[in-house]
Amino acid sequence: MLDYFQVLDALSTEDRQVQTAARDFMEAEVRSHIAQWWEDGVFPRDMVNKLGEMGFLGANLPKEYGASGINNVAYGLIMYELERIDSGLRSFASVQGALVMYPIYRYGSEEQKQQYLPKLASGEMVGCFGLTEHNGGSDPGGMETMARKDGESYVINGTKMWITNGSMADIAIVWAKDEEDTVRGFIVPTDTPGFQANDIKHKMSMRASVTSELVFDNVRIPASQIMPEVKGLSAPLSCLTQARYGIAWGVLGALEGVYEDALAFTQNRSTFGKPIASRQIVQAKLVDMLADHTRGLLMAWRLGVLKDEGNMSHTHVSLAKRENVRAALKASRVAREMLGASGITLDYSIIRHMLNLETVDTYEGTYDVHSLVLGRDITGHNALL
Repeated sequence: MLDYFQVLDALSTEDRQVQTAARDFMEAEVRSHIAQWWEDGVFPRDMVNKLGEMGFLGANLPKEYGASGINNVAYGLIMYELERIDSGLRSFASVQGALVMYPIYRYGSEEQKQQYLPKLASGEMVGCFGLTEHNGGSDPGGMETMARKDGESYVINGTKMWITNGSMADIAIVWAKDEEDTVRGFIVPTDTPGFQANDIKHKMSMRASVTSELVFDNVRIPASQIMPEVKGLSAPLSCLTQARYGIAWGVLGALEGVYEDALAFTQNRSTFGKPIASRQIVQAKLVDMLADHTRGLLMAWRLGVLKDEGNMSHTHVSLAKRENVRAALKASRVAREMLGASGITLDYSIIRHMLNLETVDTYEGTYDVHSLVLGRDITGHNALL
């Protein structure tokens, strides 16, 4: 692991073992296949059970519900190693753990926890998270999906967009407004009549990931499928905080990936009789990447410590997501440039990481949205439009 300031020395033996296990798994099971999966636009469905067997799904949730029960720093290291190979694998695990398992654990009934969490942790069951809509984006409070109470059931109508895992999911965590305009959370089995998932095609990013539109046409579910502790938008936003935490770690893995490719290429590629790594401008670019990675890793580690202590705020996560994703995206663009024509081929990881990170920079809060979140936090004022 790229660790210029020796952050790993501050971690426990167990944390380092988790990181090593995750790296060994991804190298053995995914590394040699990922470029082809990405080019073909397919998600490796057989990886789901393997990720479950490794204990990587919802790993920071309690053991009593089938999860690994590890701390949040170790969980972050798993996200790092998944995204070092590809953002699509980390995105799957983030959705499964932070956006499906976490809301059931935090807001669900005990019966719902017992019914769903062990199967989600093992990979026997896959979930998705339905919040974003066509006209929503950065304004989730403007959601148009409605859930109408009808006797002992709720009837859901609406559409969700850009949903990771959508067409492969067994359940969907769906956020909808009730007749009192209050946001509620529902666990919707995807075999319920009226539910439809349509895959989004022609993506040039996150190609080794399933992205779907979810359509709800009079989807009737029992009232027992509502998560009882959800009343208001704060619930789905809290789930996004959990997922953004994993992103803040994960993108540093992608940054390591493009840095290592650029370093190796520039050491082996010669022009005018010398390796291009000997050029001042090339070294300066590599140093910038290393510096950004080092800052990001220190921030992610501290964020994990705060989370384990119960002192992490959503604004802490906004800063880490904002800075680390943009640093990884910048590094991937510079690394692509350093490889010249070779940088556009899938023989190297760089173009794949670069295109994936365009999505990661956008979803779960854009750079600008997190700037506004932080600006409000430090000034106490909402920014003027």
